[in-house]
Amino acid sequence: MTTFLLTALLGILAVHLLTAALAAWRYRRGAASEPVDDTLPFISLVRPVCGVDAFDAETLESSFRQDYPRYEVIFCAARETDPAVPLVRALIANNPQVEASLLIGDTAISGNPKLNNLHKGYVEARGEWLAMTDSNLLLPPDYLHRLITRWDGRTGLVTSPPAGIRPANFWGSVECAFLNTSQGRWQLAADAMGMGFAQGKTLFWKREVLERGGGLAALGRNLAEDVASTKLVRAQGLQVRLAPQLFAQPVGARSARFVWDRQLRWSRVRRDGFPLIFAAEIAQGPLLPVLALLALGGAAWLPAMLALWYGAEWALARLAGWPSGGRDLAAMLVRDLLLVPLWLATWAGREITWRGTDMAPAKAGAAE
Repeated sequence: MTTFLLTALLGILAVHLLTAALAAWRYRRGAASEPVDDTLPFISLVRPVCGVDAFDAETLESSFRQDYPRYEVIFCAARETDPAVPLVRALIANNPQVEASLLIGDTAISGNPKLNNLHKGYVEARGEWLAMTDSNLLLPPDYLHRLITRWDGRTGLVTSPPAGIRPANFWGSVECAFLNTSQGRWQLAADAMGMGFAQGKTLFWKREVLERGGGLAALGRNLAEDVASTKLVRAQGLQVRLAPQLFAQPVGARSARFVWDRQLRWSRVRRDGFPLIFAAEIAQGPLLPVLALLALGGAAWLPAMLALWYGAEWALARLAGWPSGGRDLAAMLVRDLLLVPLWLATWAGREITWRGTDMAPAKAGAAE
């Protein structure tokens, strides 16, 4: 029993440190630095909008600031009455230097309202290369360039989880702790080992790859397009690759309920798509190593182990430029205290609610 506990303790700690090291290695390598030239392919940047969040004027305007020679921007709204419509129209009018349009309408191709909103943009896009980008992502000027330079002959999709920035209160910091040194760290590490998986904030496709897998409607086969995209690409013997560095999402203020609901929603998405992998998420935080250390009578070593655990995360956050102050360290601890109740609540149900729409696994693929 002692050997088992010691192995579990050292194994989980080693995996934690390894994922932090791999993520840090990605950031040390830096972003793409190849020169931009006119031979790069035309890209259609398609952004669905639904309502107006605090940073939307800034994040949507970043669509027009791309240091890329040939691209168009297509915004998609489900209804003319959506509060985002006036904002988008004003941004288009203020940026005539970029070819941009706003399409309005909703096509029920799946049980996923985001895909239904995107459909018209997918149909109208002129590019064979499609960047489907959420409205709350702040695009750096080299966003499109980073995506296209990540593509090679084995790639079926380039993606990236968001990096949370600008938390305005403690629960905003907790949200960033989930996004950055937890979810972002794991995805960067998985990609470094050739096991990348999709994140719906950024889905950069070559149209032919998506069409071979069944088109946009095929992304409704699971609760979220993230999981379905990963499966679609892997079924073709191709790989999902992450951008060299994560793209920023301003977070602002959050409430405890907002953070809980959002994390529970995406936890159930992961359970729906990859249940065996999700089952192992109970070992993601420091709880099991702490219990193992206490069972071994090593309580005196607990402060050192926790310092090593959170020190690795803090160092990664500092290197990557993510929030890393005292409040952010406290937020990492609260995040990990939430992991077990979130894991248990995920097994208690399968349905999710996304922007007012109830979704369940049976409904997600019903309209393919």
